[in-house]
Amino acid sequence: MKNFKATNQERRYIAHVSTLGTTQLHLRNPYIIAWWSAAFPGFGHLLLSKYLRGFTLFIWEILINNMTNLNLSMVHSFTGNIDMAKEVLDPQWFLLYIPVYLFGIWDSYRTTVDMNRVYILADRENADFNTYSIGALEINYLDKRRPIMAVLWSLFTPGLGQLYIHRIVTALFTTIWTIVFVYFSNLLVAVYYLFLGEIAQATQVLDPQWLLFIPSHIGFAMYDSYVNTVENNKLYEREQKKFLTENYQQYRVKV
Repeated sequence: MKNFKATNQERRYIAHVSTLGTTQLHLRNPYIIAWWSAAFPGFGHLLLSKYLRGFTLFIWEILINNMTNLNLSMVHSFTGNIDMAKEVLDPQWFLLYIPVYLFGIWDSYRTTVDMNRVYILADRENADFNTYSIGALEINYLDKRRPIMAVLWSLFTPGLGQLYIHRIVTALFTTIWTIVFVYFSNLLVAVYYLFLGEIAQATQVLDPQWLLFIPSHIGFAMYDSYVNTVENNKLYEREQKKFLTENYQQYRVKV
């Protein structure tokens, strides 16, 4: 088997396999990425594997949203209590929130368009890339996994789906913030009271400001794990096809 070695002859690679995960280029819908940035700033960039930018926007969203009381204001709006929604909303922090929120949507869309162009060029060049990485802490390699399992594990606990497909960085980040959201929202305490039949008590202990982060968080974990499982499977098939073609097709007997 030919060993992978980076040279100056290859300008672009489709993928890179490391002990922390598999990063790859593939075609994405810019509107879908922008939608995830609108749902939760940072998610669109994380889907693009733009981790530093995604983490920055994600933490910004948590910080400013809490200072603004935006989620709490939204809950009051949903229940028809408009006066209370206006009262809890901090306008100073809210005006600071808007430009960064719009930037996240715009930048994720722009970046997706650029990365799609890079993918087309990298696909045409079809350069070799590493498919196996082993280190002191982890082993990662290309193989095929079931997308439905990634979705189910993400539904049970956000972050587990990413662990299943070896996206370690996203998995750690997603799992840590899952713990934060669940703890500060008192979700499990509310579930405990719900099992006891004390519905009023369960509703009372919930913190809506933190609770409203959870649906988007779960949805992102499920979508991210599903898409990357599908794309990793395609990448595995692509690499196998190229390897077999280069090493065996030339020996076929011509009829």
